Amino acid sequence: MTQPVLLGGLFLGVLSALPIISAGNCCCLWTLGGGMLTVYLAQQQTHQPLRLLDGARLGLLAGLAGAVIWLFTAAVVEVLMSPLQQRMIDFVLRNARDIPPEARGMLEGFGREASMAARLAIGFIFQLCIQTPFAAVGGLLGVAMFGRVGQPQQP
Repeated sequence: MTQPVLLGGLFLGVLSALPIISAGNCCCLWTLGGGMLTVYLAQQQTHQPLRLLDGARLGLLAGLAGAVIWLFTAAVVEVLMSPLQQRMIDFVLRNARDIPPEARGMLEGFGREASMAARLAIGFIFQLCIQTPFAAVGGLLGVAMFGRVGQPQQP
């Protein structure tokens, strides 16, 4: 069951970290989808029907994996986008003369590496605390949608 968890985590972690695509996560689309994908793939590997508890557990594990994958993906995106971000900040600071000093200081500090580390740390905590439980809900939904109906037991 490791492969479905990693694939579900990869799905929700990468899609939640990409700049424009991550907007789909405003309604937990990628998170719920990652939990559901995990259960779907796990159900394909076994002949027994998955229980709701199995779906929640698999979704939770996919959420944890997705948070770690999100951290690495977001760090790569931050490093790649940093020069573009800095140019945009410099452009705004050059052309907007009436920015209050507090806002100017905040914009100047936004492109620094320390703020990048803080953004990644806050984002990772958010992924752990919010995304992981919703991935478990996605696992529950996955069992309800993709789970096999158990054979009725003969007395």
